[in-house]
Amino acid sequence: MTEELDIIFESCEEQMQKAIDHLEVEMTKVRAGKANPTMVSHLSVDYYGAPTPLPQVANISIPDARTLTIQPWERTMIQPIEKAILAANIGLTPQNNGEMIIISIPQLTEDRRRELAKQVHNLAELARIGLRAARKDANDEIKQLQKDGLSEDLAHDAEEHVQQFIKSYSEKVDAHIAAKEKEIMTV
Repeated sequence: MTEELDIIFESCEEQMQKAIDHLEVEMTKVRAGKANPTMVSHLSVDYYGAPTPLPQVANISIPDARTLTIQPWERTMIQPIEKAILAANIGLTPQNNGEMIIISIPQLTEDRRRELAKQVHNLAELARIGLRAARKDANDEIKQLQKDGLSEDLAHDAEEHVQQFIKSYSEKVDAHIAAKEKEIMTV
């Protein structure tokens, strides 16, 4: 029975880590007033009729804290890249100088900072939902093992162990929120 519990714990922890990893990826997309390649790296560009990730058709760099430059491998890709950025509606306006695309990151207003903080809290809540779903799955499996002969004490201890996982991962979510909120609110 303990082998099955170990498998349940491992699966639960894996699901919770995936929720944290997803939160980290999504938070990098929230701009905090500084240029970051992840702001545009998730965009798809029409590359000769096929949707292609932007990093596969251009080099994305940061010459300074408020500027992103996108240097396409082929000059003909400048227009499709511009269209993709505008169509994504991410609040950035590309400027084309014939060689590359330059994006100036505007200074955030106080209202926009508050909106972004709310967005971060929504992302954190989605991560918490993922954590709770992992806990529910693990507890359901423990209850099934209990029906199959696992003692009540072992089942209770296993559920406590799962609860410790969720507490630990919730603290990680809180730490990510605090760090991102501080980054957003810093002028």
